[in-house]
Amino acid sequence: RATQGRGAKASCALTFSFRIYEEGRESTPEHPYLFETDVEICLIGGSCKSPIERLWNGNSMIYVLQKARHNEENDLMEESKTDDALYASELLPKESSGPVALSVRRAKQLISLYTMAQNPNMTHLKIGEPVVLPPLWIRCDGSDPEHTCWLGAEPLKAGNKITGINFYMVTCDGPTADKTCFANLEELKTAHKMKHHSSVVMTKGSAQYELIRAAAMEDTIVESESNIYVDITWNTVNKILETPPLMSAATLNIMLESGDPRSPVYQLYKELQFLLALAEGLKTGVTEWPEPLESQSAVELVQEFLTDLKNKLDRFCLSENQNESEKIKCDTAAVDSSMKSIFSERGDLDFAEQLWCKMRSKCVSSYQELIECFTLVIKSLEHGEIQPWIHQGSSSLLSKLVQQSYHGKVEVVSLSGITRIQMLLEIGLDKMKKDYVSFFIVESGSCLLFQDYFISTSVDLQEQVHRVQKLHHMLEIMVSCTVLLQFKHENLFPLTQICMKYYKENPLNEKHVFQLPIRPAVVKKFYQNDHPEIWKVDISSGHGQKEVKTTWQVSTNPPVEHTTSNNTGLFSDSTVNGSGEERLYFIAVAKCSQVHFT
Repeated sequence: RATQGRGAKASCALTFSFRIYEEGRESTPEHPYLFETDVEICLIGGSCKSPIERLWNGNSMIYVLQKARHNEENDLMEESKTDDALYASELLPKESSGPVALSVRRAKQLISLYTMAQNPNMTHLKIGEPVVLPPLWIRCDGSDPEHTCWLGAEPLKAGNKITGINFYMVTCDGPTADKTCFANLEELKTAHKMKHHSSVVMTKGSAQYELIRAAAMEDTIVESESNIYVDITWNTVNKILETPPLMSAATLNIMLESGDPRSPVYQLYKELQFLLALAEGLKTGVTEWPEPLESQSAVELVQEFLTDLKNKLDRFCLSENQNESEKIKCDTAAVDSSMKSIFSERGDLDFAEQLWCKMRSKCVSSYQELIECFTLVIKSLEHGEIQPWIHQGSSSLLSKLVQQSYHGKVEVVSLSGITRIQMLLEIGLDKMKKDYVSFFIVESGSCLLFQDYFISTSVDLQEQVHRVQKLHHMLEIMVSCTVLLQFKHENLFPLTQICMKYYKENPLNEKHVFQLPIRPAVVKKFYQNDHPEIWKVDISSGHGQKEVKTTWQVSTNPPVEHTTSNNTGLFSDSTVNGSGEERLYFIAVAKCSQVHFT
């Protein structure tokens, strides 16, 4: 009778799991499902990050089971509902709460149900023909002596037929600074051979080093989610925590947020913020003007600029101005020495770009001031007092007025409504596009890659601004890699290609991690004397469906997200050295075993 009861539960679990799986084929469910009132089932796949990816790299779609979190008002109602499978939208977790683990005992019961539901030999339970389901992973609370934090099961199959199950167990200890707790590689290999009756094993190492912290000065660290780290993998490990050999495969991972005051392009970032404020004002009709930084107004500065141009025209110096490409030192050049060698000021600023520098640097602070500035400019053009130089191909309204002035006739422009904001936004866009393009062509040689996407004027102004934001984010990445990691053209060029390809297909996303395959020698000096954030060895034997693996890993962060300070069992054996110089590590071990049905 007990067996029949378990069989009924297994059949119920199979039916329910299959329904979730079928729904997940089209789109991953937004919320977890409830099973037997105490278990949440999450189907994770597609672009969602797997919580077990560091310790297991199997299917792209998995079930993750965890303890259900009930709202208090539902607790009494749920007590009367047994063996029911409900959609858990009414049982959403409280805000900011993380995943909650099940007891190891409960996890083993669920693994047993999953195994019965997948076993084609359990015909007496009348389950029907098993359907191959995604692998199952269950969060565990570490309450057992081994401190188990995950239990997993994965069907083995030949075609559509299930031939067996891979069982996984992940244990975790720490944090500890006591390296005598670390395993011995030869002992790990021997234990694996004995467990799996293997005569030959292979080892594969992997390590992750954080570079942005190692490359920067400690006293200049600013709180930020930005991070540059390198993942390195290699075959044949000789000892625990060995430094990766130079023949390893390495991938640089870059996630940078714009706006760090330490960045060599911080002044350009502030210039972009002014551009964004104008774009927002154009969209909403309300512009948040910055506070004036100096006593001299933008109107006074523009008047001086126009007077200077008029004097040059009177002295017939226009041609000299074109030929010499006079370098205007606008106030945006207040940057540090490292910036000057990387993002040097362009020497070919035309009239509109110089005007933008004057108006932005002195912070136009009202609509009235903006009107006065443009009124001065338009009158000077109408009266022929200036005949400034404009880049060929400039499409802004101001550029058109300048070109008209060459022929002695300037159309009347009303500076009411959105026109005044749009005129300033247009010249700022033109200037900043040329700034970014100049850098990418000179530093990374990516002229052909630009094509028309990032500098196109065929899309509306808001989209042009959005694309300029993308350019700035790419610039921040290139400059950071140049300054911090001393990248040269051979690495900047492919990195630029990767960033441009992503941003041609996706919206701005400063949380995105850009990945660049590199040679370890390029960044070795930044990690060779540093401690890894993660170091792992995989010991494996067998091939194909019969491959089995043992993984030993140390990491500076907990390897699982569902452990808390309440899991006293998990941390009870921790040995923490009081010295701030000692790095604390968590130790995780993943083991597997196989059961064959046929």
